Amino acid sequence: MANDINNLADIVRSHSAEYGTRTALIQGNKKQSWSQLYHRACQMSQALRTVGVGVQDRVAFLDKNSIEHFEVLYGCALLNAVSVDVNWRLVGPEVLYIVNDAAAKVLIVGPDFVPILEAIADELTSVKTIVVIGGHSKYQSYDSFISSGRDEDPGVEASHEDVAFQLYSSGTTGRPKGVMLTNNNFFALMPTAKDLWKLTPQTISMVAMPLFHIGGGGWATAGQFVGACSVIVRDVNPVELVKLIGEERITHGFVVPALLQFMLMVPDLDKADFSSLKLILYGASPISDEVLASSIKAFKTEFMQVYGLTETTGATTLLMPEDHDLEGPNKHRLRSCGKPVPGMQLRIVDDETHYDKPVGEVGEIWVKGPQIMLGYWNMPEETAKSIVDGGWFRSGDAGYLDADGYLYIYDRVKDMIVSGGENIYPAEVENVLMAHPAIADVAVIGVPDEKWGEVPKAIVVRKKDVVVTQDEIIAFAKVSLASFKCPKSVDWIEALPRNPSGKILKKDLRAPYWVGRTRQVN
Repeated sequence: MANDINNLADIVRSHSAEYGTRTALIQGNKKQSWSQLYHRACQMSQALRTVGVGVQDRVAFLDKNSIEHFEVLYGCALLNAVSVDVNWRLVGPEVLYIVNDAAAKVLIVGPDFVPILEAIADELTSVKTIVVIGGHSKYQSYDSFISSGRDEDPGVEASHEDVAFQLYSSGTTGRPKGVMLTNNNFFALMPTAKDLWKLTPQTISMVAMPLFHIGGGGWATAGQFVGACSVIVRDVNPVELVKLIGEERITHGFVVPALLQFMLMVPDLDKADFSSLKLILYGASPISDEVLASSIKAFKTEFMQVYGLTETTGATTLLMPEDHDLEGPNKHRLRSCGKPVPGMQLRIVDDETHYDKPVGEVGEIWVKGPQIMLGYWNMPEETAKSIVDGGWFRSGDAGYLDADGYLYIYDRVKDMIVSGGENIYPAEVENVLMAHPAIADVAVIGVPDEKWGEVPKAIVVRKKDVVVTQDEIIAFAKVSLASFKCPKSVDWIEALPRNPSGKILKKDLRAPYWVGRTRQVN
């Protein structure tokens, strides 16, 4: 039946018919069958239609992982509308920007985020309907809203090129960018993922990563494409995750390296029941040799690494289980992120000439294929900078290929920081910090961190005769930025190093903190 699924709506339409009473979603003690999910999605679609949501309109969703998320996702899909998941780690001004930028007609908010809603409600420019999960004195409750919709499939059909997901990435220029992923992007990958990750209708998939990320939402969709059961993790607690694997008989899961590291610290890990596990997929940030080797030994299952970006619909390369050889002649491959997935092409390109680099030489990673995004929402110039020369996407990552075609990440061409799987663009942080009355100039760089891989550091030039402390600068950032984006430390400098055109020499600033490391990302 999966062969007949070409868009998000087909997932619930198809599986409701084929697997009706089988469990689709588990969250704590709540379960929902494929038939129940489909009927709730039908009601959601009709409720959204009643308040004016039509084809390709955006609906913003602000909550942690939940069953409601999938009711909204598939409710939108049945209308050929687009659910926009907002990063719930953001603060009010950041949430406001994304909801307004997406031109969302409806905003659905979880109970934990009512304070953010109340802080931004008066400044929402496109939202006509606000719905609160769990209820609110001023806004319609989620239960009453979904119950107002008829249990009837609206029957709208989506095309291959219609947008299925709009996910926001951090902005290179300080503005988050809405990445438009089409049905074609997703369903070019899904049959390949099904085979490579050995996903079946009997799979029990752990959905622990945030659904506003491609690693969360994309992973969940891959399992649901084949009719797997998704076990939804709302709050990630390493001790609880270890227990959950045994209790729910989890077979497959996607995690970031930082979470693997935390799970390895769980007391009595060697006594936990991992007998159901068949595959752990990991990615979103580099992994240390020690964490990977310890994880392979502890979880006693196959491991597979993925490398990709939101703009590439996630996985563009895979390091297969057979390459996770801790002792053999190819153990150096554990430092790589594998080979391209079927259907995707990869080049290592010289930044100046745009010619391909020889084997072993570092250049920018370019990728091409059906998984490359449609573009950035309402940002044609940014799209044109990123997708070039007949469809090649410039990743912003620097790497090299070995003689066997394995890709190794070396550095980032763009100034991006990846901290615990979250992307942080220094420009966004610098824009906020420059508003501080004591700061004359500032650069934000990523420095190594044992817990998160790397974290932001601010290098600050103080205004003359002004006194300011590290704590004051960090507190100032937290007013406007999510905590994970804020600098964790501040260093002081007389003047920032710049090239003749005025560009800050970030590599020079980063160099002292990365001495003695084989790559410039952690």
